Amino acid sequence: MSLRKVVHTLPWFGLALLLVLLDQYTKALASSGLEYGRPVRVFWWFNLTLQHNPGAAFSFLADAGGWQRYFFSVLAAVISLALAIWLYLLPRGQWLLALSLGLVLGGALGNLWDRVTLGYVVDFVSLHYENRYFPAFNVADAAISVGAVCLLLDSFLHRDNAVLEDEATRTAKEKTDQ
Repeated sequence: MSLRKVVHTLPWFGLALLLVLLDQYTKALASSGLEYGRPVRVFWWFNLTLQHNPGAAFSFLADAGGWQRYFFSVLAAVISLALAIWLYLLPRGQWLLALSLGLVLGGALGNLWDRVTLGYVVDFVSLHYENRYFPAFNVADAAISVGAVCLLLDSFLHRDNAVLEDEATRTAKEKTDQ
């Protein structure tokens, strides 16, 4: 393991750790200060509502009978490991991609902690307009969402670089074949 690689990726792993700590802290506050299922109005469009989600995003498979806890835990662990390796192997200078990976990694680990220790994910942020409610979420979910948007943005911003690198690789291969 290269010390330079570790030093280069340390801020992004630190971001992921900070997100896990913030996520767990806010979930503990919500769990101790809110009554399950009872909304506390903050603004006309924003409530704090404690909910437990045994499923995935938007309560997908929430009523599947319990097996989904283990499935989503293993899936989150594998994805987290893959993200950590990707982040470690990432070349220097790709700060937006590193930020994206750090955000998604922190969010995935925050929700994984809940699944392993509680059997469900604690959600408490509830956004709504009139009688239309967005599914409740938490800090980890927000980090994953922002990280995914940054990942897409990075892919659009660096699409031309990937095309140029592919062209350079093809040209170099043609020269060695001659």
